[in-house]
Amino acid sequence: MSFVYIIFIGITIASYLVQSSLKSKFEKYSREPLDIPLTGRDVAAKMLHDNGINNVNVTSVNGQLTDHYNPANATVNLSDVVFSVNSVASAAVAAHECGHALQHAKGYAPLKLRSALVPVVSFASNWVTWILLAGILLVETFPIVLGVGVALFAMTTLFSFVTLPVEIDASRRAVAWLESSGITQGEKTQHAREALRAAAYTYVVAALSSLATLVYYAMIFLSRSRD
Repeated sequence: MSFVYIIFIGITIASYLVQSSLKSKFEKYSREPLDIPLTGRDVAAKMLHDNGINNVNVTSVNGQLTDHYNPANATVNLSDVVFSVNSVASAAVAAHECGHALQHAKGYAPLKLRSALVPVVSFASNWVTWILLAGILLVETFPIVLGVGVALFAMTTLFSFVTLPVEIDASRRAVAWLESSGITQGEKTQHAREALRAAAYTYVVAALSSLATLVYYAMIFLSRSRD
């Protein structure tokens, strides 16, 4: 399994580089103001209005990079550094989260699939670590326990990969609207695209890491089953 460890090391390094790039670009473009006086909240409200979505509220949440769209209560939740700030980064993040609201309104298939997986993944996430640990300890006597753990972890891996098109499409919608609405033009549009691309890479690395972990546990289970 030495190649698996090499993959883990590579993914760990890639994760560090991606996170560093995201932090750097967010900090850089957070200092770059828009040409018009709009905060992240203003951008989100305008994008929702322009797309005929009138039943979604824009709210502020504590923390950094805690921005998210919640379909359960129809809210776009923006972190403090996005909600009240005028910058290319805040506009990009706000528009991205509104991109999810557009997906929801239009019945975007990957988003519907991800939403359907949430209850299963929530259950799996709560138990998978303990079941995998028990499976490793009992692999010689009760390998089926590890098999159950692998199956649960496979659901979280599937969720990671289903998330990729959802996030990429939301960013595509965000950048297209920012440019068509005139909120960003030229270089500022490119900077918004770069910030969202850096964020998308974190989901790619997370999905690959989940896949590598799944393969690792699956190999242990399969090797024991052959015995």
